[in-house]
Amino acid sequence: MKKTFFIFLCLTLILSACATEPPLPTLAVIPTQAIKLTDAPKTITPLTVSPTTAPQLTTAPQPTTPAQPAVAAPLKGEVTLWHTYEANGVEEKTFLQIIDSVKKKNPELKINVQRIPIYEITNRYRVGVKNNTAPDLFINSNDDLGDLAREKMVLDITSHTSGKLSNVAQYAIEGVKVEGKIYGIPESANTVVLYYNNSLLDKAPATTGELLNAVKSNKALAAVRGPYHLFGFFAAFGGKLLDDGGKCVADNSGFSEAMQYLSDLKKAGATLETGDADLVLSFVEGKSAMLINATWALSEYKQALGNKLSASPLPANKNKAAPFTVIDAFYVNPNSKNPQLAVDVALSLTNAESSKIFTDGASHIPIRADVKTDSLMTNLVKAASEGTPRPQSKEFNNYWSPFSEMFVRVFELNTAPADAVKQACATMNKANGK
Repeated sequence: MKKTFFIFLCLTLILSACATEPPLPTLAVIPTQAIKLTDAPKTITPLTVSPTTAPQLTTAPQPTTPAQPAVAAPLKGEVTLWHTYEANGVEEKTFLQIIDSVKKKNPELKINVQRIPIYEITNRYRVGVKNNTAPDLFINSNDDLGDLAREKMVLDITSHTSGKLSNVAQYAIEGVKVEGKIYGIPESANTVVLYYNNSLLDKAPATTGELLNAVKSNKALAAVRGPYHLFGFFAAFGGKLLDDGGKCVADNSGFSEAMQYLSDLKKAGATLETGDADLVLSFVEGKSAMLINATWALSEYKQALGNKLSASPLPANKNKAAPFTVIDAFYVNPNSKNPQLAVDVALSLTNAESSKIFTDGASHIPIRADVKTDSLMTNLVKAASEGTPRPQSKEFNNYWSPFSEMFVRVFELNTAPADAVKQACATMNKANGK
């Protein structure tokens, strides 16, 4: 059957006197840039091929080059920015290096930078917003964020940052939220950890029991005493400060047990003091094997101890310890003439490249998943991620004074921990009208 059909086809081709039609034209590749969305599609008339015509092969169209990812347009315009880094310190030098890097990539961008003393910046910013003299951007911790947001002193940038914080850790994003809205662009984290000298201590105590035994074994521990630095132990013992309605419930949870434990640590030989200058000196000079302190002085410890410095999250009890995690972030003035430019500048100052410079140059704890770190910094990132995001509620503002007094009662007046916690909670509730 196939053979008969082949003979018939040959005879037909001879009778057609070789009257073949021209080969099919090759379709030209049209650059995608030349196509307009408003152009009407052209109607293409189908080519009819005679059944007696042997189709001719044509050169196959070459594939187009895959489209390259869109590159963000360079930033243009002018913004003013305040920071609080110490003059000529490692943080300021690193920060200005990042500023220069961003400006080189955006030649038509002007960033006016001004240093403000850390103890002045919040009040000066408030006055500046009212007088229209505040900067477009400022970077600071989130300690005052809740109040600034409620006073409408910082801009809600939820829509401005949509889809632009995908590589930022969720705990850092939560740290710049007030009532579910985003008010800041996270730069780095700070928390409280257990530092230790690995030439004096092989490994960090993982539990509160191990820490107590280490102190009893003459492994000297220095700790900053107070409601910020030792807050993480409350969560370790199952403590909860506020219920969902903003009422203090510390006297019904693990706060008393935690305070008793801290008292036991002191009796075993730990040094718990309100100021950290002498404690830090003791640690960096190798007199203390362990130090409980915040991470903002990490550069100093690394410079003093080098490879002898190690760190870990605070030890756990029935739960993991959960110290406060404070977020440093950029905030936008609600009166900024170009808030989107301010946001985009802040995003450039906190992207993976900028964050890596800050991590390597000033020992800032990165809050991005795309920044690689060493083992020491990895432990600090872990501690920050397991911490308690600094609360931004109005009720939390009344935590500090009553619970500072609680520490005084227990450690200086020998008040029973349960009684001291109960009084602190009652004072906080009274201040909040609960």
